[in-house]
Amino acid sequence: MTTHQPQPAAPGPLPVITPRGDFDEDTLPPLEAQVREAVNAHGGLILDAGNITFGDSAFLRLIMTTHQEADLRIAAPSPAVTRLISIVGADQVLRIHPTVEAARSA
Repeated sequence: MTTHQPQPAAPGPLPVITPRGDFDEDTLPPLEAQVREAVNAHGGLILDAGNITFGDSAFLRLIMTTHQEADLRIAAPSPAVTRLISIVGADQVLRIHPTVEAARSA
């Protein structure tokens, strides 16, 4: 079994990524690239998830993998994101905050 060590945090605040729309296997690559870039540069990110209208298992995989590897903070999740992560019980392990400001100060 492979375990992932979180990336060390770079000095300064975590970047905020604010994706919009639906994310599935076909539309996920640009978001995945942004997430990887933030993790590599800063050791984590704040995902402002308020404008995500749909996420499939590929989106969920990205969220869970990022959570394991880095400081991922999810801010203001939309009803679609909230439903997806609660259905699989991920809301029990992910760092979810009501606002971007709350995620920043966590």
